[in-house]
Amino acid sequence: MEHITIIESKNHVGEEVEIGAWVANKRSSGKIAFLQLRDGSGFFQGIVVKSEVEEEVFQLAKSLNQETSILLTGVIQEDARSKFGYEIAVKSIKVIGESHDYPITPKEHGTEFLMDHRHLWLRSSKQHAIMRIRNEIIRATYNFFNEEGFIKVDPPILTANAAEDSTELFHTEYFDQEAFLSQSGQLYMEAAAMAFGKVFSFGPTFRAEKSKTRRHLIEFWMIEPEMAFMDHEQSLEVQEKYVAYLIQSVLDNCDDVLNTLERDKETLKKYTELPYPRISYDDAVTLLNENGFDDITWGDDFGSPHETFIATQYDKPVFILNYPKAIKAFYMKPHPEREDVVLCADLIAPEGYGEIVGGSEREVDFDALSQRIKDFGLKEEDYAWYMDLRKYGSVPHSGFGLGLERTVTWISGTEHIRESIPFPRLLNRIYP
Repeated sequence: MEHITIIESKNHVGEEVEIGAWVANKRSSGKIAFLQLRDGSGFFQGIVVKSEVEEEVFQLAKSLNQETSILLTGVIQEDARSKFGYEIAVKSIKVIGESHDYPITPKEHGTEFLMDHRHLWLRSSKQHAIMRIRNEIIRATYNFFNEEGFIKVDPPILTANAAEDSTELFHTEYFDQEAFLSQSGQLYMEAAAMAFGKVFSFGPTFRAEKSKTRRHLIEFWMIEPEMAFMDHEQSLEVQEKYVAYLIQSVLDNCDDVLNTLERDKETLKKYTELPYPRISYDDAVTLLNENGFDDITWGDDFGSPHETFIATQYDKPVFILNYPKAIKAFYMKPHPEREDVVLCADLIAPEGYGEIVGGSEREVDFDALSQRIKDFGLKEEDYAWYMDLRKYGSVPHSGFGLGLERTVTWISGTEHIRESIPFPRLLNRIYP
């Protein structure tokens, strides 16, 4: 008898197999016990018919508690009524590990309660589906950049530099030297691009800003490509191609979990159609003002309500181009025709999910960048190595960052971004 996983059921219809699983839920109708089973690869139903098994097997099936681990044998059969399409007609059950008073019952629980039990919440069908999509996005990311000729480089997590706002850095000590948890690997990726041409990193980043919103995290994962000999326009084409690639990979490989999440696949298919629309920052401010947003003037950064409204004007992700220089990072290249804005863009996701990608062309002029560092009140000695990149064979280059968790939240159609991370450690409290 072969030991299989639930996801392999389609290859064993009519065969007697062995499966190790946990009992997600159960019910009975007198002569039949229905076991909702999960094994990490998927969820399906086990049918225990009283007349077809030993009495002790049937009584055991009726007495199983939620999350009891079992080893069972039975025959795989098709089940046209279920989304999965298969079930197992159980013949025998062996209890491996008992479970009593499992805290997450099938009833509704609040987000805070579920976050306090995240180590158990991961077992639920919704969390399983979200993590499957997260895994597919990670897999597709590596595929995309490998196919496009990028090399993966890992920047340090402990750094001496701020890539953006230094007030958002987590401070620590590196022996006798001041250090910070990385808020971005971008500066280091620029150095790598000068060595390898096209590079990307994929790692944890940290922002020291307290937030309980549905769109922000203190700790999250970022994908950051950097590309030599590439201007801003070319970078935008890579960005939209990459995002469309991720969505198509999820559509191709996560059909069952999209069904579990009740995600509209036709909506996702629209997001794979390129190119994505664009609007300038100037026009976006005008659009908002003309539609009753009197809380925004030229020079202000957009908040969630502003981004959401802009996104509703389109049926795809939209690029907002050329933000004011005063509200963007020091390393961004000014627009060739305007000194007050920079060559940058934020990609805003539809359906109210906000910015998922931010990118720009980088300043390559030594003197201009040096002045920007001074204007930002940064220590020039901390950026001496970064300035070297402008001294030894500098070339036009561009890059961007995509936040993994917010992208997962958007593609999966999840309400709260915190559902899209496996173990949140730096939120309202320290989680195990």
